[in-house]
Amino acid sequence: MTLSVIGAGFGRTGTESLKRALEILGHGPCYHMYEVLPHPERVALWRGIAQGDQPDWDDVFSGYRATVDWPAAFYWRALSAHFTAAKIILSVRDAKSWYKSMDSTILEILRNSEDAESIGAKLIAQQVFQGRLHDREHIIAVYERNIADVQAAFGPDRLLTYELGSGWEPLCRFLDCPVPDEPYPSGNSSEEFHGKVAATTDKPSG
Repeated sequence: MTLSVIGAGFGRTGTESLKRALEILGHGPCYHMYEVLPHPERVALWRGIAQGDQPDWDDVFSGYRATVDWPAAFYWRALSAHFTAAKIILSVRDAKSWYKSMDSTILEILRNSEDAESIGAKLIAQQVFQGRLHDREHIIAVYERNIADVQAAFGPDRLLTYELGSGWEPLCRFLDCPVPDEPYPSGNSSEEFHGKVAATTDKPSG
């Protein structure tokens, strides 16, 4: 088993729903931050990667067909070069809406965290946002730059920019799958997010 789909979108762009959608479409299991947090060995692995360890990507994603969300989304360049047949899905939403969701979930946790060695601190706070967790304009600029970088890196044959709320059709067309006879998954509201994170030992994602 190898990755067939790589998610390059930031957390809080519907990644948890996209994970479930991909699994319904046969591209599962799908890796997500929620696949990391309950497992100390995976937390330790990603802490090492965030600090510069060179991973064996085949081993990291052994048993998975897809990945979305952080931490893997930060490494879309390396992953797309390693899994050359995998398609790239860039999940997006309006930048202001995204920031509002981030501000009440991931950023809130990162700002209040006392664990400087967590995946959230090492990867999301420092590497993604350069430690500027209270700088709204900077955070939005980083989000928009990631979108531009991903879109510049791939052609339409390999990349789908997937707008939050678009439903099954663009996803199924891109992956050449029939549209399922069930609603597109939804969930992971701010309240649900905090409930899931509270049940784990490391933090956070979306």
